[in-house]
Amino acid sequence: MHIYIPRFPGASQGERGSGSHHLSLCATGAKLEHRLLSSFLAHYFCLGADERHLENYYHFHHSKTFKRSTLSSRGPHNFLRMDPKVDWLQQQEVKRRVKRQVRGEPHALPFNDPVWPNMWYLHCGDKNSRCRSEMNILAACRGATRARNVVVTILDDGIERNHPDLLQNYDPLASYDVNGNDHDPTPRYDASNENKHGTRCAGEVAAAANNSYCIVGIAYNARIGGIRMLDGDVTDVVEAKSLGIRPDYIDIYSASWGPDDDGKTVDGPGLLAKQAFEQGIKKGRRGLGSIFVWASGNGGIYTISISSTTENGYKPWYLEECASTLATTYSSGLHLLSPQVTTDLRHRCTDGHTGTSVSAPMVAGIIALALEANPLLTWRDVQHLLVKTSRPGHLRAPDWKTNGAGHKVSHLYGFGLVDADAIVVEAKKWKMVPPQHVCVGSLDRVPKYIRADHVLRASTLSSACAEHRDQHVLYLEHVVVRLSIAHPRRGDLQISLISPAGTRSQLLARRVFDHSNEGFKGWEFMTVHCWGERAAGEWTLEIHDTPSQVRNPAVQGKLKEWSLIFYGTGEHPYTALSGTQSRGRSLEVPTLEMESSRVAFLQSQVEVAEEEEEYPVSPSSGPCHPECGDQGCDGPNADQCLNCIHYSLGSVKTGRMCVSSCPAGFFGDNSARRCRRCHKGCERCVGRGPSQCTACKRNLYHHPEMGTCVVLCPPGFYTEERQKRCLKCHQSCKKCVGEADKCTACKEGFSLAGDSCVPECQPAMYLSREPRRCETCPASTGPGEEDCTPCTPEGPAPHWRCVPACREGFYPADSHGLPNKVCKRYGTNRSKPGPMGTTASHDRIMLETAHSLMEMKIGTREPGQLWGWTPHTLALWISEQWSCMLPCQSQPRCLRATVEGVQPRPRALWRRCGRNSNV
Repeated sequence: MHIYIPRFPGASQGERGSGSHHLSLCATGAKLEHRLLSSFLAHYFCLGADERHLENYYHFHHSKTFKRSTLSSRGPHNFLRMDPKVDWLQQQEVKRRVKRQVRGEPHALPFNDPVWPNMWYLHCGDKNSRCRSEMNILAACRGATRARNVVVTILDDGIERNHPDLLQNYDPLASYDVNGNDHDPTPRYDASNENKHGTRCAGEVAAAANNSYCIVGIAYNARIGGIRMLDGDVTDVVEAKSLGIRPDYIDIYSASWGPDDDGKTVDGPGLLAKQAFEQGIKKGRRGLGSIFVWASGNGGIYTISISSTTENGYKPWYLEECASTLATTYSSGLHLLSPQVTTDLRHRCTDGHTGTSVSAPMVAGIIALALEANPLLTWRDVQHLLVKTSRPGHLRAPDWKTNGAGHKVSHLYGFGLVDADAIVVEAKKWKMVPPQHVCVGSLDRVPKYIRADHVLRASTLSSACAEHRDQHVLYLEHVVVRLSIAHPRRGDLQISLISPAGTRSQLLARRVFDHSNEGFKGWEFMTVHCWGERAAGEWTLEIHDTPSQVRNPAVQGKLKEWSLIFYGTGEHPYTALSGTQSRGRSLEVPTLEMESSRVAFLQSQVEVAEEEEEYPVSPSSGPCHPECGDQGCDGPNADQCLNCIHYSLGSVKTGRMCVSSCPAGFFGDNSARRCRRCHKGCERCVGRGPSQCTACKRNLYHHPEMGTCVVLCPPGFYTEERQKRCLKCHQSCKKCVGEADKCTACKEGFSLAGDSCVPECQPAMYLSREPRRCETCPASTGPGEEDCTPCTPEGPAPHWRCVPACREGFYPADSHGLPNKVCKRYGTNRSKPGPMGTTASHDRIMLETAHSLMEMKIGTREPGQLWGWTPHTLALWISEQWSCMLPCQSQPRCLRATVEGVQPRPRALWRRCGRNSNV
């Protein structure tokens, strides 16, 4: 006899079937005796009926247990195990069964808004393309989180408060017209609809749902207001007043504007605006701190700077790379990519909203969902949640790195794509981070010159205020560099900061349009790339000066002074969360190029943190498997977890188990925490698509550039058998085999020479071996005029000499590819020339080898003397301006020649001659 309690087919991860109070029993031999029933079963159970279509099977129900339960009953029926006549017993479970009929999209919420199907960044609407809901906004909304009672206001050019999609959620108490000094934020209308920006941003946040109009906002039950402040002169007072309106009532301020992005402006908030920020985080939301969300490029420690990416994870053309960027959302890219839709002026909708203007309100809406889940979140808690839950995913950036705390971060995208569902789940169980500590480092006032085309490195060893307990920063959040620089052209500078853990933050990139000679005066640069790292250690500031052509590189810049300001905590921010499994990203060992001792230290820190984790415990038995999540387990094994820390592998039918990493043929879906199968042919992959393979199964080759698995490598690639990859041929090869430069066919403009493709050189040029390229033929190969060397397609021809005329039996002739004439032998039908083959032109000399001669023009210099051998030897031209070496010593007879004729000269007079020699 045994009890069998299967899982609930069709249940989602973490669900179980509910146990009923019914039992089925099978007894051997004749029908179960009534004596047994009366003595035991009848006391506890009611006999339903014997299963007449299944002989010896009986059905009972227990009258004294719960009708439905998630746990199996451990009641008196377990004594039936002891009866030898009972072969099998099973507690019955309620099973999920559905009718086989066409059903709607499983994710679809009942939204009747007409543009909802086009909101690709919120849900998966196109079944033929890759799912675009990596931000998990719909999943966050499914959890009954609608941002009720959360107030968001848009700092912009006003909002159309009577727009049909905004009217339901419009909040006049969260609105004001700073430009007009009244309480109506309605934008000023004109023919160009210039003041449409604020209305578009407001729709993203809180457009009403199910009103059969336009779109659905991310926080479609939030209260939305607008502050009209951009439709006029924007001053420090205007910004400060806008940031300080009703901080006790407004939860989130969203701003999608900043200084001019012209590549030359250096500007930021003024003194009053800075004070407004500080007052907001100290007194806003009854002391929890106002939340300021800003478009990327406009960063300070009090603002959440948000970047953008295209639907395919590429960098948009308008993106600003910035070390202050915290996270990223989808936005529009080029006109061929899917657009973003939102509300527009004059009660309309639009698909023309783009840029980081899209991203800031989107995150404001997501934060509103988190605040409904946990209204006690502070302004710093929200930033920690974004760092902890954002994911790199499929975002493409060349500078992804893992910092010293294990966070992946990029200057393009911050810590990655925002995950709304993960933020909401984390927010529900979040415990407030420790108080903020601020450590102001010492000011280095030693001037340092910045040389052109050099890198200035300035280092400081910091204790992070360890001597002051209330200021000591052990774990970092923000790092600010305050510096003053004098420089003739500010745009030539690149500035980076390197942390003690080796994390490099680019604070300033080179700016080709910035011609200012004002430099920086007490300017503050901020980075979040060191988030979670330890603050103490050696910090290095690097300044690289790359002079432009419009500047005098002799004029040097100067670093006048600089200092560091650390913001963070005096203890680990997540100590209170130990034992609670997080939905945030798992930390990784840094991948930076660090010293080995530093890497070993960081690895040991990660290992210690893992050893100190407390795994969830089953209430009835003992410790769960280490891969089980915070919902507990049914037993100690990996297939008895109710949810998983990392990934769930398998299905309901085959059985599921929790694993730390996915096996071959599967990839980890971080949003669903499941191992999903790769495309057919993929051994390893990063997604389901055929172009997302990273390694292939046997007998297939991986194409790294396409990300696909192929049977044969395409033209221009060759097979690398060891790792089964298709590698690219040399750029000159059309086809190759075995190695990149073993060509079998060449591209246009190249010719095959052996197994190499060489350029087809133009006349008067030849192909050099190292480097392999066409070079101009040299005019000569020595100091003497006699050393002139001709050029052939194979290169300079050795052993050629300059002669005034072709010798007997040869004539001057043109040769293809050569700049001068060549002496060629006469045929039998040609007449012979005169003595020494002199020509009518006395301003030319010839090049001669054992086989031919070549003519070369020498200009209009005064003719000198010609020294030479007999007509069968080489004739050389000598002038007072040229030096030479005459090899006549080995000849039986030498001649002295002039342009008019040839005169003999005794052999003894032949000698080496130098410049201005008398010979």
